[in-house]
Amino acid sequence: MKIAVLKETAAGEPRVAATPETVKKFIALGATMAVEAGAGVGASIADADYAAAGATVGDRASVLKDADILLGVQGPEPASLAGVKAGAWLAAGLNPFGERARVDAYAAANVEALAMEFMPRITRAQSMDILSSQSNLAGYKAVVDAASVYGRAFPMMMTAAGTVSAARAFIMGVGVAGLQAIATARRLGAQVSATDVRSATKEQIMSLGAKPIFVENVAGIEGEGSGGYATEMSPEYQKAQAELVSGHLAKQDIVITTALIPGRPAPRLISDAQIATMRPGSVIIDLAVEAGGNVEGAVAGEIVEKHGVKIVGFKNVPGRLAADASALFSRNLYNFLSAFWDKDKGGPVLPDEDEITQAVRLTQGGKVVNQRLLA
Repeated sequence: MKIAVLKETAAGEPRVAATPETVKKFIALGATMAVEAGAGVGASIADADYAAAGATVGDRASVLKDADILLGVQGPEPASLAGVKAGAWLAAGLNPFGERARVDAYAAANVEALAMEFMPRITRAQSMDILSSQSNLAGYKAVVDAASVYGRAFPMMMTAAGTVSAARAFIMGVGVAGLQAIATARRLGAQVSATDVRSATKEQIMSLGAKPIFVENVAGIEGEGSGGYATEMSPEYQKAQAELVSGHLAKQDIVITTALIPGRPAPRLISDAQIATMRPGSVIIDLAVEAGGNVEGAVAGEIVEKHGVKIVGFKNVPGRLAADASALFSRNLYNFLSAFWDKDKGGPVLPDEDEITQAVRLTQGGKVVNQRLLA
């Protein structure tokens, strides 16, 4: 069983899909590891480190030759996989909805594409969930970025020259990223509040010492979709939420938005009119900017200023912590493949009827087989 670790070619992608740690673990299972030269540079991992862990290092052609499994962070361009073995697996973050044509090309090349972001939110798959591991880091980094851009201190400070008031931070969307953002902002000394369409998150917000901001008068709306993801809300809820949030936003110094809906554009949470009510010098971090953005006027990859408010739209926020993000991502991949490892066959076997298999497998036998894409 040969496993190939590909160097990322997407612009601004410093992460890598395996570390020396996971290379050693795969070798212990009986696999042969091949790493494309320079794959770990962005994550501060030298080729020599992979070689010391037992991997062979070479160019893409040699790494792909006879490889049974390809590991990546983002899906590689199909044309770059020339010479890949028929039926080889590709395990990576493949953005199936946004890059559907690329998925079709994987099928045409007879590559079995496994979309790690489609990992189901079930207990036994928690250690395989790249969305959770990367979102956790993104939530932390969003607060650090906000502190860097914000022109004032976060904690209250009592000095001989007078008192500095604590920054007020508002987290919109309390998934993995939002919860980490709450915890980080609290550690930095901010007064933190948070909101979410899922009423079950209220206790989580309070457990972290933040103030929950929720619509109380619209009954029967939980906002909970399958797998713990949020769903789109009714017009009545959206109106009530907009009114509540508008009054709260005007008092905030830092706002971090994290709301995403799988397979759909990111929901619009903050309008230009609401931004205009915020005081100059405030900062908004839009973690959903690459999916269309939660904030009107946010631009992917840029910091823009509207009404004196800075709107930060950094791309690939987990990649801004490349070493840690790579360590977690590579463990997700190892945990996934090792869970299905068949010692007799010398490699992983994905049972067709398994819930994880059905969720992550996009292509097989030259066809697109994933029900979410076919629907």
